[in-house]
Amino acid sequence: MADAHVEVRDLCVTVRGPDGAPLRIVDDISFDVARGQMLALIGESGSGKTTIALSLMGHGRGGAAISGDIRVGDATLDGVGARSLAAQRGHRITYVAQSAAAAFNPSRRVIDQVIEPALIHRTASPATARQRAVELFRALALPNPETIGSRYPHELSGGQLQRLMAAMALITKPDLVIFDEPTTALDVTTQVEVLQAFRRVVREQGATGVYVSHDLAVVAQMADHILVLNRGRVREQNDVRTILEAPTDDYTKTLMAAAHPVVAVAAPAARAPEPLLAIHGIFAGYGPVDKAGRPANPVLSDVSLTIGRGAAVGVIGESGSGKSTVARVVAGLLAPTAGQVTLDGEALAQTVSGRTREQLRRVQIVFQNADVALNPAHNVGDILGRVLRFYHGVSGAEAGRRVAQLLDLIRLPAGVADRRCGELSGGQKQRVNLARALAAEPDVILCDEVTSALDTVVRGAILDLLADLRRELGLAYLFISHDIATVKALCDDIVVLYKGTRVESGRCESYSTAPFHPYTDLLISSVPEMRTDWLADESFRNSAPFAGMNEQPALCRFLPRCPVAISGRCDTIAPPLQSMAAGNIILCHRTEEELAR
Repeated sequence: MADAHVEVRDLCVTVRGPDGAPLRIVDDISFDVARGQMLALIGESGSGKTTIALSLMGHGRGGAAISGDIRVGDATLDGVGARSLAAQRGHRITYVAQSAAAAFNPSRRVIDQVIEPALIHRTASPATARQRAVELFRALALPNPETIGSRYPHELSGGQLQRLMAAMALITKPDLVIFDEPTTALDVTTQVEVLQAFRRVVREQGATGVYVSHDLAVVAQMADHILVLNRGRVREQNDVRTILEAPTDDYTKTLMAAAHPVVAVAAPAARAPEPLLAIHGIFAGYGPVDKAGRPANPVLSDVSLTIGRGAAVGVIGESGSGKSTVARVVAGLLAPTAGQVTLDGEALAQTVSGRTREQLRRVQIVFQNADVALNPAHNVGDILGRVLRFYHGVSGAEAGRRVAQLLDLIRLPAGVADRRCGELSGGQKQRVNLARALAAEPDVILCDEVTSALDTVVRGAILDLLADLRRELGLAYLFISHDIATVKALCDDIVVLYKGTRVESGRCESYSTAPFHPYTDLLISSVPEMRTDWLADESFRNSAPFAGMNEQPALCRFLPRCPVAISGRCDTIAPPLQSMAAGNIILCHRTEEELAR
């Protein structure tokens, strides 16, 4: 391509395989990206997306050998001095990683970290860099752009950190920006804001982009062209509209099909299973606690739900809604300030230290990030064997046999037992994360965003696995997610949380057609659709939020954002619980007829 800003020809990346022989994980990749265009690299975990993206910076993971021809502007893979790709990192070529929380130093203020690349590469003076950073904060739609930089990373939300990491990547006015799954772990409403900000700023700067993702709906909003990868090889590449509307490769069609999960894959016929686990009137938070057990800074406010034996209850909401806090309270990792958790009608101690080993065994938790949850120094057999020893007193050959059974249960080969987690794909690590919980032989598993960072095919496989285990073992799930489609694919009942308050609950089928609570409606309408003009279509967000008084916790917590709030009612009286015809219960002043209009 004559006007290509990025040219890649015959790219190969080789590592040492399990048997010590060379293993080619990226094989014969070629593509061009025109200046100012965005290329998306899509595929399952292990397809080579990130490996290819890092190669554009002249970087290979430990022990990897890169061969082929790569040119970004005037810089090449084998260039000398400033003309090498490695010399362009952090300056002309920048990178936005998936985990913003891991990218920031918790002990330093955000502004100092955002401007650091500009100071290191001497593209601006400290004063100019700070001014440039504030301009980027404003362009990225961050709140209080003049002062947000003075805060520490732990004081900011995931969506804010993701945009701040983009500001860090854009501060040097780079030619090429690599986005590596930058919205994967964000809730749907935050993702919309971040995608809009990314697209606007990249276009304003005229930068070239490479966007790594497994989400075709997200890619449809960001990319001009798509390159589909599978096991390190190109399966198809074309403009975004052609890929979405008329894919030719069977693997691409598989990805398209996986982007539309089947609803209720494993909902049992029983409508009212025997109660197993319940939480009653839970309050949790931090700060001083009043006589009623309500903290000064609440995270959960009077939350209740029940999980039947062998049932699955989904909890959805944005970041900060209190979803994970529910799981932590149930697991005994956080003591509630008021309320109670019961298992088979027996009250559980507030924290792990007060619970019996049998109670701990019966309630297991699977965390979102398997990389953090699994010890990288131990192999899979050791990780699973430790659980078997602790709960069942099993060791030696018997433990090895049980480990093999667990791996078979999660659809992994027995040889994985000898591998460390760093040698596994994201989907494989999440399966091991699940196997560790299964090793205890629990009655209920708390699944905290266990599929949010997985590609669509692997996510579907994990959901199928969870459904199969539920049928085979009679497991119950508390399934936490920000994605209502994922929850509907597994759960019987759904609870919607907003800022720690339950605003809607009901059977899964009651969420198929409106009316919903206005917040539930926002969550559903914020799920990207697989069409290229979806992000530009403001029709699903065209109502202005309530312009009256500021939020008061005693009233509706959604009031400041509600597009259908009633002045004189919603801002003066706490909302009532109402039952809709479909069976869902909402916390709202609006009647079913009013919400249906």
